[in-house]
Amino acid sequence: MAVYELDEKAPKIGKDTFIHETASVIGEVVIGDYSWVGPGASIRGDYGAIFIGDESCIEDNCVIHAKPDGDCRIGDHVTVGHGAILHGCTVQDWALIGMGAVIGQGAEIGEWAVIGEGAVVPQRKMIPGRKIAIGVPAKVVSDVKDEYIKKWTDYKSLYKDLARDVYPKTLKRKD
Repeated sequence: MAVYELDEKAPKIGKDTFIHETASVIGEVVIGDYSWVGPGASIRGDYGAIFIGDESCIEDNCVIHAKPDGDCRIGDHVTVGHGAILHGCTVQDWALIGMGAVIGQGAEIGEWAVIGEGAVVPQRKMIPGRKIAIGVPAKVVSDVKDEYIKKWTDYKSLYKDLARDVYPKTLKRKD
Protein backbone atom coordinates (compact mmCIF):
# COMPACT_ATOMS: atom_id res chain seq x y z
CA MET A 1 0.00 0.00 0.00
CA ALA A 2 1.09 3.55 -0.63
CA VAL A 3 0.70 5.32 2.72
CA TYR A 4 2.72 8.51 3.03
CA GLU A 5 3.60 10.93 5.81
CA LEU A 6 3.52 14.53 4.61
CA ASP A 7 4.76 17.58 6.50
CA GLU A 8 5.04 15.47 9.66
CA LYS A 9 1.42 14.31 9.35
CA ALA A 10 1.14 10.54 9.06
CA PRO A 11 -2.02 8.57 8.29
CA LYS A 12 -3.53 6.51 11.10
CA ILE A 13 -4.93 3.22 9.84
CA GLY A 14 -7.29 1.15 11.99
CA LYS A 15 -7.22 -2.51 12.90
CA ASP A 16 -7.72 -4.97 10.04
CA THR A 17 -8.24 -2.19 7.49
CA PHE A 18 -7.16 -3.13 3.98
CA ILE A 19 -5.60 -0.59 1.63
CA HIS A 20 -4.75 -1.80 -1.87
CA GLU A 21 -1.15 -1.26 -2.96
CA THR A 22 -2.22 1.06 -5.80
CA ALA A 23 -4.29 3.31 -3.52
CA SER A 24 -2.67 6.47 -2.12
CA VAL A 25 -3.26 7.61 1.45
CA ILE A 26 -1.36 10.82 2.14
CA GLY A 27 -0.94 13.06 5.18
CA GLU A 28 -3.58 13.83 7.79
CA VAL A 29 -5.88 10.85 7.27
CA VAL A 30 -7.60 8.67 9.85
CA ILE A 31 -9.25 5.44 8.70
CA GLY A 32 -11.14 3.34 11.25
CA ASP A 33 -11.18 -0.39 11.84
CA TYR A 34 -12.20 -3.01 9.26
CA SER A 35 -12.47 -0.54 6.39
CA TRP A 36 -11.54 -1.34 2.78
CA VAL A 37 -9.80 0.97 0.28
CA GLY A 38 -9.77 -0.25 -3.31
CA PRO A 39 -7.29 -0.02 -6.16
CA GLY A 40 -6.52 3.47 -7.42
CA ALA A 41 -8.27 5.35 -4.62
CA SER A 42 -6.69 8.69 -3.66
CA ILE A 43 -7.23 9.85 -0.09
CA ARG A 44 -5.23 13.04 0.20
CA GLY A 45 -4.95 14.82 3.54
CA ASP A 46 -2.44 17.44 2.43
CA TYR A 47 -4.38 20.69 2.86
CA GLY A 48 -7.21 19.45 5.05
CA ALA A 49 -7.87 16.35 7.14
CA ILE A 50 -9.73 13.23 6.08
CA PHE A 51 -11.64 11.06 8.57
CA ILE A 52 -13.14 7.71 7.54
CA GLY A 53 -15.01 5.60 10.08
CA ASP A 54 -15.15 1.91 10.84
CA GLU A 55 -16.27 -0.72 8.34
CA SER A 56 -16.48 1.75 5.47
CA CYS A 57 -15.69 0.93 1.87
CA ILE A 58 -13.88 3.33 -0.46
CA GLU A 59 -14.10 1.59 -3.83
CA ASP A 60 -11.75 1.74 -6.80
CA ASN A 61 -10.59 5.12 -8.14
CA CYS A 62 -12.37 7.31 -5.59
CA VAL A 63 -10.92 10.72 -4.78
CA ILE A 64 -11.27 12.18 -1.28
CA HIS A 65 -9.82 15.61 -0.46
CA ALA A 66 -10.51 18.77 1.58
CA LYS A 67 -9.77 22.48 1.33
CA PRO A 68 -7.00 24.07 3.39
CA ASP A 69 -7.78 23.90 7.11
CA GLY A 70 -11.01 22.02 6.31
CA ASP A 71 -11.88 18.38 6.50
CA CYS A 72 -13.84 15.60 4.86
CA ARG A 73 -15.72 13.27 7.22
CA ILE A 74 -17.06 9.88 6.24
CA GLY A 75 -18.91 7.90 8.90
CA ASP A 76 -19.12 4.23 9.79
CA HIS A 77 -20.49 1.60 7.37
CA VAL A 78 -20.40 4.03 4.43
CA THR A 79 -20.00 2.74 0.87
CA VAL A 80 -18.38 5.14 -1.60
CA GLY A 81 -18.87 3.71 -5.10
CA HIS A 82 -16.27 3.36 -7.82
CA GLY A 83 -14.91 6.65 -9.14
CA ALA A 84 -16.81 8.92 -6.75
CA ILE A 85 -15.31 12.28 -5.74
CA LEU A 86 -15.81 13.67 -2.24
CA HIS A 87 -14.41 17.09 -1.41
CA GLY A 88 -14.67 18.67 2.02
CA CYS A 89 -18.06 17.14 2.74
CA THR A 90 -19.69 15.15 5.54
CA VAL A 91 -21.19 11.72 4.92
CA GLN A 92 -23.06 10.22 7.86
CA ASP A 93 -23.13 6.55 8.92
CA TRP A 94 -24.57 3.89 6.59
CA ALA A 95 -24.87 6.26 3.60
CA LEU A 96 -24.24 5.04 0.08
CA ILE A 97 -22.52 7.24 -2.51
CA GLY A 98 -23.12 5.83 -6.00
CA MET A 99 -20.51 5.19 -8.64
CA GLY A 100 -19.20 8.37 -10.26
CA ALA A 101 -21.09 10.69 -7.90
CA VAL A 102 -19.59 14.02 -6.89
CA ILE A 103 -20.16 15.46 -3.42
CA GLY A 104 -19.14 19.12 -3.20
CA GLN A 105 -17.45 21.22 -0.54
CA GLY A 106 -19.58 21.64 2.58
CA ALA A 107 -22.32 19.27 1.40
CA GLU A 108 -23.87 16.97 4.00
CA ILE A 109 -25.23 13.51 3.34
CA GLY A 110 -27.50 12.14 6.09
CA GLU A 111 -27.53 8.73 7.75
CA TRP A 112 -28.77 5.98 5.41
CA ALA A 113 -29.06 8.46 2.53
CA VAL A 114 -28.43 7.14 -0.98
CA ILE A 115 -26.80 9.27 -3.67
CA GLY A 116 -27.38 7.77 -7.11
CA GLU A 117 -24.74 6.95 -9.68
CA GLY A 118 -23.36 10.03 -11.42
CA ALA A 119 -25.30 12.43 -9.19
CA VAL A 120 -23.78 15.78 -8.26
CA VAL A 121 -24.49 17.13 -4.79
CA PRO A 122 -23.49 20.82 -5.01
CA GLN A 123 -21.53 22.73 -2.40
CA ARG A 124 -23.33 23.24 0.92
CA LYS A 125 -26.37 21.15 -0.10
CA MET A 126 -27.90 18.87 2.55
CA ILE A 127 -29.42 15.52 1.64
CA PRO A 128 -31.44 14.37 4.66
CA GLY A 129 -31.12 10.92 6.18
CA ARG A 130 -33.09 8.05 4.64
CA LYS A 131 -33.59 9.91 1.36
CA ILE A 132 -32.58 8.92 -2.18
CA ALA A 133 -31.14 11.71 -4.34
CA ILE A 134 -30.31 11.49 -8.05
CA GLY A 135 -29.42 13.78 -10.93
CA VAL A 136 -27.37 16.84 -11.71
CA PRO A 137 -27.82 18.69 -9.47
CA ALA A 138 -28.98 15.97 -7.09
CA LYS A 139 -32.62 16.12 -6.02
CA VAL A 140 -34.42 13.98 -3.45
CA VAL A 141 -36.77 11.61 -5.28
CA SER A 142 -37.73 8.98 -2.73
CA ASP A 143 -37.38 7.60 0.76
CA VAL A 144 -35.11 4.74 1.84
CA LYS A 145 -37.36 1.86 2.90
CA ASP A 146 -36.82 -0.53 5.80
CA GLU A 147 -36.30 -3.44 3.37
CA TYR A 148 -33.39 -1.57 1.79
CA ILE A 149 -31.82 -0.99 5.21
CA LYS A 150 -32.05 -4.68 6.09
CA LYS A 151 -30.56 -5.75 2.76
CA TRP A 152 -27.70 -3.22 2.90
CA THR A 153 -26.92 -3.89 6.55
CA ASP A 154 -26.14 -7.48 5.56
CA TYR A 155 -24.40 -6.50 2.32
CA LYS A 156 -22.07 -3.96 3.95
CA SER A 157 -20.72 -6.63 6.29
CA LEU A 158 -19.17 -8.27 3.21
CA TYR A 159 -16.61 -5.44 3.01
CA LYS A 160 -15.55 -6.05 6.61
CA ASP A 161 -14.83 -9.65 5.59
CA LEU A 162 -12.93 -8.44 2.51
CA ALA A 163 -10.79 -6.10 4.64
CA ARG A 164 -10.12 -8.50 7.49
CA ASP A 165 -9.90 -11.90 5.79
CA VAL A 166 -10.30 -12.24 2.03
CA TYR A 167 -7.82 -9.68 0.66
CA PRO A 168 -5.03 -10.00 3.26
CA LYS A 169 -5.12 -13.79 3.16
CA THR A 170 -5.77 -14.60 -0.50
CA LEU A 171 -4.68 -11.66 -2.71
CA LYS A 172 -1.52 -12.74 -4.52
CA ARG A 173 0.37 -10.72 -7.09
CA LYS A 174 1.03 -12.64 -10.31
CA ASP A 175 3.55 -10.79 -12.49
